[in-house]
Amino acid sequence: MVCVTWNVNSLRARLARVQEFLSEVKPDFLLLQETKCSPEQFPHEAIEAAGYRALDHSGGRWCGVAVLVPKSSHAELVATGLPGEPNPDEARWIEVRSGNLTVVSLYVPNGREVDSVHFDQKLEFLGAAAERAKQLSVEGDLLIGGDMNVAPRDTDVWDTKALEGSTHVTEPERAALRQLAAAGNLVDAHDSFLGVDDVQFTWWDYRGGSFHRGFGMRIDHFLASSRLADSIASCEIAREFRKGEKPSDHVPLVLHVGNTASVL
Repeated sequence: MVCVTWNVNSLRARLARVQEFLSEVKPDFLLLQETKCSPEQFPHEAIEAAGYRALDHSGGRWCGVAVLVPKSSHAELVATGLPGEPNPDEARWIEVRSGNLTVVSLYVPNGREVDSVHFDQKLEFLGAAAERAKQLSVEGDLLIGGDMNVAPRDTDVWDTKALEGSTHVTEPERAALRQLAAAGNLVDAHDSFLGVDDVQFTWWDYRGGSFHRGFGMRIDHFLASSRLADSIASCEIAREFRKGEKPSDHVPLVLHVGNTASVL
């Protein structure tokens, strides 16, 4: 099974890259964030032409999440929206089920500035996600993936001093992400397969040549239930998709579970 999470930073702007990725990698689940489409704008026909169907939660200009599955997949939409989230209209959470597996694509709020109302809402969202993960974990295997806008450790950023006083690296955010994992009895797929000392960034700012200079952060994650984590064959980034024409500022994070060989 190949599962991928990717903040595409506007699906319509990045549609050709998404189609390229589907053709090359052929994932079983492609979790998208920041699709930035209204329900009417979502490119269902283009996705279907690529051999996939999209289960989406679209909220317009800024957010939006989706899960793309092959046309032959029996995966079904379970829920959109997160009970208890502070801004339900922002389209940040979608649940899809296939057999005993529930897959969640989520887009955690950025937080903007520490000690702001937006920061408080970020922590509130993560708290609501933890409560939902606890519920879902008793129903079968669970895989939560997405742009979580938290770098779990200092080694997950290029320079801690450069980010001092900023969001994404504070202890309240990191604690909230740990609580999300603990509530669902989930493990970080990166840590499970590569270990805590591995460095694997998933986001680089567009500005200042950050990608080429290595000024990145690991803020996109897969949290997996123990049975899935025990069968991880690889966990890697598709670095080439941060290059070329119209790249997102995030790369796809690709998880191979079971006897599947990497295609990257």
